Amino acid sequence: METVIEESFISSRRPSPLGGRKPTKDDLAEFATDNPDAIDDVLPRHPGQLSMLIVGINPGLWTAAVNAPFARPGNRFWPSLHQAGLTDHLVDASLGLAVDDEAQLLARGIGITNLVGRATARADELDKQELRDGAARLVHRLDDIRPKVVAVAGITSFRIGYSQPKAHLGQQDTSLIDGWPEDIGLHVVPQPSGLNAHYQVPDLARIWRGVWESIEG
Repeated sequence: METVIEESFISSRRPSPLGGRKPTKDDLAEFATDNPDAIDDVLPRHPGQLSMLIVGINPGLWTAAVNAPFARPGNRFWPSLHQAGLTDHLVDASLGLAVDDEAQLLARGIGITNLVGRATARADELDKQELRDGAARLVHRLDDIRPKVVAVAGITSFRIGYSQPKAHLGQQDTSLIDGWPEDIGLHVVPQPSGLNAHYQVPDLARIWRGVWESIEG
């Protein structure tokens, strides 16, 4: 998969609040707030430019501290995305997301956002209403973003947010979700956190590749 990165690309995302240094425990505690926009999305400026929109559940404290998605060391997101062939090198976002890495993702048609913007130490700190509100907000935003497919990373939160208690990992029946656009596919993939021992990097890479091939097919 070839990537064309515009040399003139200018990021609209904020740099790491810590200026490129590693967060301390005290730093992390400061980001456990009610701020609904704890981290900037990775999204193009115009609709219809994404092949895949990856949706995390909510930012972790490390992620919020450096303003970079899936940034905590040990998270399997970036290694699995690279092993799937969706990035041309292993992205290290632990101190912040480099502008070149953001540009590469967008050039390949990959965007990243979250169901809930509030940062917590663990996703299970979110209440059910937060997840439902975030799930509804995502559906509303799809009219503006217009990706070809959405991949939500976390089955438990997906079940709660979309009132689908029997949902399983994989491709979803979007007719069960009120307002979901018919032409936008939906997959649920495993949570890539290092706390999820059931899915290692090769497992996640295979799943990411399957989602990507569903677009190409």
